[in-house]
Amino acid sequence: MRALVLVALVSLVPLAWPAVAATAAQTLSASATVGGERVNINTASVKELMTLAGVGRRVAEKIVEYRDAHGPFKKPEDLRKVQGVGAGLFEKNRERIAVK
Repeated sequence: MRALVLVALVSLVPLAWPAVAATAAQTLSASATVGGERVNINTASVKELMTLAGVGRRVAEKIVEYRDAHGPFKKPEDLRKVQGVGAGLFEKNRERIAVK
């Protein structure tokens, strides 16, 4: 009896796979769209800055503090002047950082 149940389950897996794969693809696509939006570092809130890869609350707060103290960023690379924003973090987010 156990062998019959196992055979039945194994034979159903290929039938379910396309639906599982489609659902996973939709989920990844949706999250890439949300996480792929550009972030204007001159106007972004702490919460918006935290959508950047590797930016937690404290680094986001430091970005806002730096911006408040020194004025708007002139170019994306100026973000590197903020303590806690190293080359790796900047490079991970280069395509998503906007300065307007």
